[in-house]
Amino acid sequence: MIKKTLLRYRLVLATICLFSNIGWAQSFPKDLVDYVDPFIGTQEMGHTFPGATVPFGMVQLSPETDTIPYSVNGRYNGEVYRYCAGYQYTDPTIVGFAHTHFSGTGHSDLGDFLIMPTAGKLQLNPGTADHPENGYRSNYSHEKEEASPGYYKVLLEDDQITAELTTTIHTGFHQYTYPKTDVGHIILDMNYNIYNYDGKVIWASVRVENDTLVTGYRITRGWARNRYMYFAMSFSKPIKEYGMKSDEKLVYKGFWRKFEETKNFPQMEAKDMVNYFDFDMTDDEPIKIKFALSAVSTKGALNNLQSEISHWNFDQVKADARNRWEKELEKIQIQADQDKMVAFYTSMYHAFINPITYNDVDGKYRGLDQNIYQADGFTNYTVLSLWDTYRALHPLFTILQPKRANDMVISMIKHYEQSVHHLLPVWSHFNNENWCMIGYHAVPVIADAYMKGIRDYDIEKAFESVIKSSTHKSYDGIGEYMKYGYVPFDLVNNSASLTLEYAYDDWTIAKMAQAMGKKEEAATYMKRALHYRNLFDPEVGFIRAKNSDGSWKANFNALKTTGEGYIEGNAWNYSLYEPQDVAGYIELLGGEKKFITRLDSLFEMHLPDEFFEESEDIDRVGIIGGYVQGNEPSHHVPYLYNWTSSPWKTAEKIHHIINTKYNPAPDGLCGNDDCGQMSAWYIFSSMGFYPVCPGSNEYVIGSPCVNEAVVEVGNGKTFTMKANKLSDKNIYIKSATLNGKAYNKTFITHEDLMNGGELIFNMVPKPSKEWGVGEDSKPYSISTNEF
Repeated sequence: MIKKTLLRYRLVLATICLFSNIGWAQSFPKDLVDYVDPFIGTQEMGHTFPGATVPFGMVQLSPETDTIPYSVNGRYNGEVYRYCAGYQYTDPTIVGFAHTHFSGTGHSDLGDFLIMPTAGKLQLNPGTADHPENGYRSNYSHEKEEASPGYYKVLLEDDQITAELTTTIHTGFHQYTYPKTDVGHIILDMNYNIYNYDGKVIWASVRVENDTLVTGYRITRGWARNRYMYFAMSFSKPIKEYGMKSDEKLVYKGFWRKFEETKNFPQMEAKDMVNYFDFDMTDDEPIKIKFALSAVSTKGALNNLQSEISHWNFDQVKADARNRWEKELEKIQIQADQDKMVAFYTSMYHAFINPITYNDVDGKYRGLDQNIYQADGFTNYTVLSLWDTYRALHPLFTILQPKRANDMVISMIKHYEQSVHHLLPVWSHFNNENWCMIGYHAVPVIADAYMKGIRDYDIEKAFESVIKSSTHKSYDGIGEYMKYGYVPFDLVNNSASLTLEYAYDDWTIAKMAQAMGKKEEAATYMKRALHYRNLFDPEVGFIRAKNSDGSWKANFNALKTTGEGYIEGNAWNYSLYEPQDVAGYIELLGGEKKFITRLDSLFEMHLPDEFFEESEDIDRVGIIGGYVQGNEPSHHVPYLYNWTSSPWKTAEKIHHIINTKYNPAPDGLCGNDDCGQMSAWYIFSSMGFYPVCPGSNEYVIGSPCVNEAVVEVGNGKTFTMKANKLSDKNIYIKSATLNGKAYNKTFITHEDLMNGGELIFNMVPKPSKEWGVGEDSKPYSISTNEF
């Protein structure tokens, strides 16, 4: 127990020492970046990485700790799931440092262009974790490892090389300090991938332009099945010798055979290639590498490099990266205890990693159709994990990153225009649609942005794109949904989940249409928004999958996920997914009393392991009773008490989740961070409100978990939340004021936030049965607001 505690607080203790003389209740720290711990979530379920990146940067330069293959003997290897971000905190070795990563996903790809410095005998295979001496990997220890926003450092123990990493938007900057030695090697493994398998690299090319400049590219097929990445690599020292190794057995070699291609030949190409570059180290100077990326061309990569880092001052780039993060983190300044400060600012850090910038400095980018486009007046973004991030991350951007939110909408519209299917993105990365998860959740992101006044794009084209995406009959049961009013279980997988998510997405289209004066479309989609009712079975009291003949799915089990028409959830959780019409669902269920009992039971029940043991995305750590905080479908559920006369029950649930499911430790996340959604939930919930239903322009009040939060909302304005007398016991709201006036609603509006002002909560140790209980205090529902 003592050993585990020391492990958990390794980095946090250093932060506590740094600020031990600062009273949190009196002042903010000088640098908020010092509260960020990039190691949080790097162990087990979190799937985050500790390496260097800048906000929304294309490069995430981070260590890889093993080479676990995607499959073994032709079958999926479950062990690879731990390596979605390339790094696992408990691993003893580092294989190298790759330039692209996902943050917190439950599936993976990327890991482009692995670099590893070595000394002594040249080895061109990675070796294994139990025998690192047989390859270029190295042992390391956490005592000689550190990370902060925009910077990573570790001692590679086997060769005693100190590795330091920092980044700009498009460029990774490496600095490798060697012990006294004659020759230093830099390995460039063009065959390394996250979720790797034989044949994932379709082609790789490395070209030595001169004795300090190398360019190249590779084409891979994986989650993104047609992905081009180019690079330009500049060394601070002249190359002494170089070469490559490939195990590919070629029958036809053409007339290239007249050359010795494996050594000092400037154009090296293969499907599975490992390259090396040797340097004279007798001057004891470190080897520095500037490594820029482009999806367009090697020329684009070189232009990115020259535009972003025109010098060799590593410390300056490191300081610039730190300053970029400080500027972003300062958009919300909170007062709270130490652990919550660390958890909050680490959440902000994770929330601002994705989506990533996906155009060169000159605006060129590779489109979904593999053609090259020019981003005029906007930044093109990719890595859109929309099934996760439409819930809270994108709503957070509408407050803190409105220009980026606008550009993300444009990026989605461009995706639609370039799509051979004429669909908005579902889950897209690096100019590829990977089709992961369900729904058409680019739709609520666009509609929510529009409803909040973010409209600097072709609005009619945006509306066209949401209509086309919601009526593409061949995609994932949409045709059946339009025909039957629900997705039939016997015709389409995940039918119940699809019906519920389509109904919500359709409601956001209805709201957008209303705001645009499109009455016919508004009526059509408001009707579709009520399709959730078609799957409510009053006999069992749950949303239940239904067949195309109108019969219910047989042998219903409300605790099961697989085989019940749900994805990553069961009937207990998914039956509560009607954010557009919570009041309507309460009525279907039989009234408020039954609804409160249902919510109470969900949090208090025991969910046996058999009902989630086959799921990679859910484990016991992320569960409270039968409620799953570690996955997205339930993130709104604790707030549903606000549609009842017992809104105070939300406070209990929020504080319990905040205090037990987000901890300042490598294993401190209770589920995949999913490109920032888990973190966005924490940010909102800590401040006391959450976007249960994006598109409604309402944030449902929970219970503040920090003493104060000052939010920059643009135009020089701030919105301040204060929680008077907040403590571990004082978690209930007795009363509230908004801009000095008594406030009794259980929600605030987007306009309230963006106008600036002050929301003050008075906190007490016992539930208040008076605050927020009036009928006019409840948040939006179709049933009470539209009819």
